[in-house]
Amino acid sequence: MQIPVNEGAVAGLVAYIFIAFILSFCSATVNYIMPFVFGALTLTLIFEAVGLFGRWALVVSGVLELIIVLCGIYGAGVLLLKGITQRYVLPGFGNSLFNVLLLGSANRNSSKTAGEEKKKNTKYAEPMALGYLCDTISPFIMAFYCFGYMRNFYVGCIWISINVLSQMCSSYYSYLRDDVYHATKFAFHGTFWLVKAWEEFTISVILTSENITKSRESMVGDWFFLTVSCLFCFLSLNKDLLEVIHNMAFAIVTVSTIQQIPSTAGYIFFGVTCSIFTAVSLYTTFASLVNSIAEKVLVPIGNIIISKDKFQNVFVWGRKCLKRQGEELDLKENLSARPSDPLFYICNGLAALAAIQSSLNNTIQAHLSISWVLIPGAIIQLYVSRIDVRAGRRFGSVLPFFFSAVWATWVWLRFAGSLLGISADNDGGFTAGAIAFMVIDLFLIALATHANTVLLLITVVMELVIVSFLLFTLERLPLALEITVLSIFSIICLYGFLASMVNCLFNKELIPLGPAVFKKQEPEKEEASSSCILPQSHRTSGLRTIANILEDGGVCGIPTDTVYALAASCKHPEAIKRIYTIKERPSEKPICICISNLQQLRVINPPFSPLLWRFMDLVYPGGISCIVKKGEWLKRLGVGPAYDYVGTTDSIMIRVPDHSVTAHLTDMTGPLAITSANPSGESDSTHHDHVISRLSQKLDAVLCDGYSNELVGSTVVICSKIDEGSIKILREGCVPATKIMQLFERAKNMGQEVL
Repeated sequence: MQIPVNEGAVAGLVAYIFIAFILSFCSATVNYIMPFVFGALTLTLIFEAVGLFGRWALVVSGVLELIIVLCGIYGAGVLLLKGITQRYVLPGFGNSLFNVLLLGSANRNSSKTAGEEKKKNTKYAEPMALGYLCDTISPFIMAFYCFGYMRNFYVGCIWISINVLSQMCSSYYSYLRDDVYHATKFAFHGTFWLVKAWEEFTISVILTSENITKSRESMVGDWFFLTVSCLFCFLSLNKDLLEVIHNMAFAIVTVSTIQQIPSTAGYIFFGVTCSIFTAVSLYTTFASLVNSIAEKVLVPIGNIIISKDKFQNVFVWGRKCLKRQGEELDLKENLSARPSDPLFYICNGLAALAAIQSSLNNTIQAHLSISWVLIPGAIIQLYVSRIDVRAGRRFGSVLPFFFSAVWATWVWLRFAGSLLGISADNDGGFTAGAIAFMVIDLFLIALATHANTVLLLITVVMELVIVSFLLFTLERLPLALEITVLSIFSIICLYGFLASMVNCLFNKELIPLGPAVFKKQEPEKEEASSSCILPQSHRTSGLRTIANILEDGGVCGIPTDTVYALAASCKHPEAIKRIYTIKERPSEKPICICISNLQQLRVINPPFSPLLWRFMDLVYPGGISCIVKKGEWLKRLGVGPAYDYVGTTDSIMIRVPDHSVTAHLTDMTGPLAITSANPSGESDSTHHDHVISRLSQKLDAVLCDGYSNELVGSTVVICSKIDEGSIKILREGCVPATKIMQLFERAKNMGQEVL
């Protein structure tokens, strides 16, 4: 059978044409090479779409692709020669065609007064636009299909599957920046589009070829999508208006997919809602890109609906209403929920509710439910397990992996089995497997007694789910038992999602997950927490406390102008060695020093060139670290005892933070050896609670200063060859590399003016 691909290919190409046009506009604010690349890419996509119906357009498309290749070769050559020679042998990429700031600034007075002005964007802010970009492409392809422009969903399913992979990447990088909201939202949206794509593929290809009626009224999984999307609308009330509108548009999309709602024009309704969501996502993508480039709000996104404090008070009021008479409300720090937990509950709740369809012996349910249960229950849940492995959660990573195996086996026997002629009575393999699952889950129940009540309930009800599976293999399963167990499991997951999401967003246990049945090593935990002193940064006494601890050879967590750092006095080399042990940092990675101001360097008169002095005058204080040649001048600075423990054998990295607290503290202690306050390989700590929860048991004190000014660390610049007219960006952090190069050019021009 010949597969028609033209209609499906056009749908994806048109969607990417819109995105490429936006990227070509935004790239004009970077340099004058990228607009030509993205412009040629846009035209290539246009002629590729035309070429599906006229061969002549493919020739034009080939010429445009050649332009892209030539630009790519030129760019690679420029960067390669610059990396070898440390200077531009060929002309660089030039300045931007126009300044994005010329677009003007949107009015956000109300949000500023509410104290909710957004932080500066960093390199981890880029995946935000990617997530919204993916939410533009998937609904557009769906709308194209729903309006009848595609006869089947062969190519459309491939388009959306690839697009969802990109959306999962945006979810993962949102997780890396500790943004649990967008990490969960993008993964949830990706799950929805992937499930819907394979559902429509099954209907348009498999069921149509077998002349099976397209009745889907018995499917109930869409209700879970609708409920979660409504909760996202509620949880986004403390964000800007555009985010609320985006969530509301997605909720309307989920409404249009409810199969139990009588509608003679269901596909038209679904297509209209997808079109609306495409338009909203396209605008959100454009706003995200432009505002990220400008590092301020230029494209209007609306004011914040409810400030974070007021929104938090809503949950506090709810806790007060539920507490018993005379009981004091104790809002503890969120220690139970982790960033991956909301998605974990979504995956299992959706798989359980969709699995109810397996109770009905219907061919269409068998076909459709494969994707409904397999995608969230097994595939996406493996992604959750990967996140937990990276976070170092041993039990947390085993749980989603085990649940993934359960749902995958469920699909294999209950859905795929009926299609492939596999039945439970063929052999005892499935029965033996169900018994093995029951035994493993008993161990997980025992471990869950040390976690929280919701997680314990999930593992207990999962045991009942496995019992239902075992009874099915023995052909003695009561229908009512399976439906009841799966429904209860889904309801618990829904509560777990809401509680873990809210607790992660506010870093407090605003919605109780319940206490652990057995609290392990409670006395030791109290002793560990009490040994770590937690003074406040706005108090002079707090600074003195930290200074005294550092002077006595302690290691403390302190705020900087970027993210939180671990600090030790350069007077105590043993304390610097402790930093390596505390964060499990490889010994070959050097530690930098921190001083309060540049004048401290001028007093000791290190052998720096005039160009280096001018460059440091421009970048200090700020989120930039300069690597310079090491020398005896460090001993005059006060780094004598720690000379061999900071930097490398011939270089040292210097930080001068633009932060009053850090500057005053360094004035009191002298030079400090610092490095980021996170276990090696994990994300940076952007709040003192992150430092406390990760490392407090190993630290002497943490100086509490609230949220950090940035989401990533400083930009590291190698200045050891600055006299030769070149610098090198070792790591791009909160300060963009383009800005660093502009400052360097300015420093060189200042020297020419003096001459």
